[in-house]
Amino acid sequence: MEQADLIWHNGELVAWEDAKIHVLTHGLHYGTGVFEGVRAYETARGTAIFRHQDHIDRLYKSAELYYMPIPFTPEEIRTATHELLIANGLRECYIRPIAYRGYGTMGLFPLEAPVDVSIAAWPWGAYLGEDSKSVGVRAKVSSWRKISGDSMIPAAKATGQYLNSILAKIEVHKAGYHEAVLLDERGYVSECSGENIFIVRDGRISTPPLSAGNLDGISRRSIIQIAADRGFELVERDFDRGELYLADEVFITGTAAELVPVCEIDDHTIGDGVRGLITTELQRTYEDALFGRDERYLRWLDFVQVPAPTA
Repeated sequence: MEQADLIWHNGELVAWEDAKIHVLTHGLHYGTGVFEGVRAYETARGTAIFRHQDHIDRLYKSAELYYMPIPFTPEEIRTATHELLIANGLRECYIRPIAYRGYGTMGLFPLEAPVDVSIAAWPWGAYLGEDSKSVGVRAKVSSWRKISGDSMIPAAKATGQYLNSILAKIEVHKAGYHEAVLLDERGYVSECSGENIFIVRDGRISTPPLSAGNLDGISRRSIIQIAADRGFELVERDFDRGELYLADEVFITGTAAELVPVCEIDDHTIGDGVRGLITTELQRTYEDALFGRDERYLRWLDFVQVPAPTA
């Protein structure tokens, strides 16, 4: 991990190495936390945080679902993020806001523990590697199923829930693959360990509905909008793992990974085994949106006045 100088913690900027929590922090023991993954890009008009307000809104909704009142307003979190990027001189970076139950009580009843909030930002390239966006990745369907809405809240981006994804990620990594595909409790495709998934067949794009236990991804929303703007037919529907193998193209989306083609699943080559035409077109438009090159999507950008580095 490439460090930055400062982290925002409970209203103050502190040195990276001093941003510490108590060993008896409630969230450390019970996973009582919610977080976001956000990216800022350097555009021709300056540094811009992609869909910042949407990420902040989802952070607050996740916190509300787990009865965690965040002791700052959404606008304070937005302003703090701007201040953090400016103080660190970060013109392009990954941003991690997190709210969690802090030190003060132990046990499964969490409501007496304070809610602490931190925001970190640092330079971080594409999660699955820069080559992944052009060459693609190999995936495997995990034996671990996606957590059910009967047990937890898949709609929330909560820290403890990601143990589910970690198990799947480790399993497929040990088997020699880049990414895991998780099925839901019914056996339908849900999502990958850290990304939403799309298939293309006969020119039609499909993605699992949110009822499959997948996260309402911000990148997912962006691709659904871009596909509509480009005139593609896109439906949200259930499909099983067999349709993954039969697809002409498969791609995955997430803030950390961005948009990545999948060239192989369970040792079945997808299409021609290379990035497909529709995937390429959507990826190009998505990246134009990220970097402010498409006027239609400038509304998705929250510009930050990060000063240019001094010579």
